[in-house]
Amino acid sequence: MMLLRMGGLVAAALAFSVSHSAAAEVKVLTAGAMKQVVLALQPEFEKQGHKLVVDNDTAGALRKRIEGGESFDLAVITPGVIDAIGTAGKVVPGTKTNLARVAIGVMVPKGAKLPDISSVDAFRRALMEAKTVAYIDPASGGSSGIYLDKLFEKWGIADQIRAKAKLKRGGYVADLLVSGDAELGIHQISEIVPVKEVVLVGPLPAEIQNFTTYAGAVSATARDAAAAKAFLDLLAGPSGAAVLKDKGMERPAS
Repeated sequence: MMLLRMGGLVAAALAFSVSHSAAAEVKVLTAGAMKQVVLALQPEFEKQGHKLVVDNDTAGALRKRIEGGESFDLAVITPGVIDAIGTAGKVVPGTKTNLARVAIGVMVPKGAKLPDISSVDAFRRALMEAKTVAYIDPASGGSSGIYLDKLFEKWGIADQIRAKAKLKRGGYVADLLVSGDAELGIHQISEIVPVKEVVLVGPLPAEIQNFTTYAGAVSATARDAAAAKAFLDLLAGPSGAAVLKDKGMERPAS
């Protein structure tokens, strides 16, 4: 009986040891809109015994950080950046996975009159009539800000918009509307929906809509590549799809 009891204790100790050694800390570098998705799936992942460390920045800034030698386990950025850091040997070949795409939307403070953005002309008119317009600073590497700046140049109104622009270098553009610094904001829809103090007027007209796609890849120097891949699989699986829908995003078009 004593031997059986001792054997049970040893088995339990071995099981604990295996479970403990299998736990990993996974550092995720995530761009813009995907932060909320990553955070929403964090509790489910950590039930496996792992710990998730999340660091958010613009796609351009993350590329510079990774190419500069910053360590990470999983990157969730735009496919173009994943390809670039892959060429530099920063991610494991074959792990790139397209995860989500998100459209650009227009917002105003809660309680404000909703502008007409039902057509390209109406949207352009709303831009010109607004006293202040907020969007991501193109210089920070934010994909929506870069797209909008080029669109304004194409329309020949870049100077007028820049003169009244309120630029955000990262995080929620909605913050500038909540603080009263801007009366009209443009950002990815998934970055608008979580902020209760603003109202999503709607997406940009289809003719000028621009989707940002996000992909993930495991770092070539991941401390635990299996754990990093497990979280990537979670993002790409049914749980990830449900979160994307809740956050105003969708799976990439095939």
